[in-house]
Amino acid sequence: MRHVTNCILIHQGDVLFIRKPSRGWYSVPGGKMEPGETVRESIIREYREETGLHLIEPTLAGVFSFTEPNLEWMMHTFISHAFEGTLNEFCEEGELEWVKIEEIPNLPMAEGDYKIFEHLLKTDQVVYGAFKYTKDRELLEHRIDSSIS
Repeated sequence: MRHVTNCILIHQGDVLFIRKPSRGWYSVPGGKMEPGETVRESIIREYREETGLHLIEPTLAGVFSFTEPNLEWMMHTFISHAFEGTLNEFCEEGELEWVKIEEIPNLPMAEGDYKIFEHLLKTDQVVYGAFKYTKDRELLEHRIDSSIS
């Protein structure tokens, strides 16, 4: 099972996303953990690599497992409200874009990501979940364990 980290950076009512070129889907910046890293070290490094921004006090907000045929991964999602630095003009992963929080339900993204955002933006508690997808990224089933079910 591989481990990945990502972060929802909220600034003045907007969230920073990457629009991925392959499907045009939106996701928040992050990536794979490197050997020996903590999840916090991983998200700070990944965020800086992809965006040029240094996260200030990212807080763990969710832990989610994902399964697809022949693939399993664990995602550690952080939330941050502060950063330092200047946003990169170019990102190898896709186009960086600030999006209003209220517009998130209208963005093209993986179906499970809508459910994650729905829960994470409504609570200060850590949210846990499990998602099962087909090889074509169709959501087959999911469970969310949080205090706001």
